Amino acid sequence: MIVVTGAAGFIGSCLVSELNAMGKEQLILVDDFTKTEKANNLLDKKYVSLIERSTFFDWANQHTTDIEVVFHLGARTDTTEFNTAIFDELNLHYSQQMWHLCSEKNIPLIYASSAATYGAGEYGYIDNHELPFKLKPLNPYGDSKNDFDKWAIQQEKQPPFWAGMKFFNVYGPNEYHKGRMASVIFHAFHQIQNNGKMKLFKSHKPEYTDGGQMRDFIYVKDVVSICLFLYTSQKQSGLYNVGTGKAETFLELALSTFAALNIEPNIEFVDTPLDIRDKYQYFTEADMSKLKGIGYSKSFFPLRQGINDYVVHYLSKQNYC
Repeated sequence: MIVVTGAAGFIGSCLVSELNAMGKEQLILVDDFTKTEKANNLLDKKYVSLIERSTFFDWANQHTTDIEVVFHLGARTDTTEFNTAIFDELNLHYSQQMWHLCSEKNIPLIYASSAATYGAGEYGYIDNHELPFKLKPLNPYGDSKNDFDKWAIQQEKQPPFWAGMKFFNVYGPNEYHKGRMASVIFHAFHQIQNNGKMKLFKSHKPEYTDGGQMRDFIYVKDVVSICLFLYTSQKQSGLYNVGTGKAETFLELALSTFAALNIEPNIEFVDTPLDIRDKYQYFTEADMSKLKGIGYSKSFFPLRQGINDYVVHYLSKQNYC
């Protein structure tokens, strides 16, 4: 059986969909299923059991010999939350418990880290095992992910294979429930549909033009492809960047969204909110040489193509992956 935590969430549900497409239906899906806003993400999915996050380890202790791999994608991902106790519980301590389970029972573990660990990027975006000890994330979410990465690297007892995936800016279907934390493309689509225009943050740094801030945007279908590559290859344990390796501007993102909707661009630049202005990343770009070095060779969706697929086939029709 394959365990997927965060299975009703954005990336987790897309992974479940692709596993089903591969003919894999012996799935154990773990999440907080009291959050009904995510229920549609699992419609028509094939699986064995839904298990509440709070009771998973009780279940696992009775079924560990049946578990083939754990995809641990469940996490608290709100970058505007500043209660460190919440992140310690869900992103650090729960993940440590999962690590111990997989180490003791010889189960491969593939888990979600984040590019938020890189902070402002002053040390670059290289997924080696020295950098996490220098990094200064910009919020408690990033701290919690980096704290677990550092802890995992230092463990003598490890799962037979493990990979910490440092997700960059992921967008795509099944993020309908995420509210403020949904991707910029999701918000752009709805702003354009509702108002005929899109708002972008002004630059508050002279070296960047308005809309010239750059991020490494990766389509969720590419993220799932990397998850499955790590699962099937299991070549080298460690941290791995999960981006495209090519930063794009927010202006290009906006223009691509207008193009997908066949609407003339109408962009309004607004001040970056004060509560996030000093923690705002102006540039991210994944160094993808490590993942490619272990054999990942698939090309990534170019931003305009990924946005077009997302808008035309999912957002416009309110479809799910």
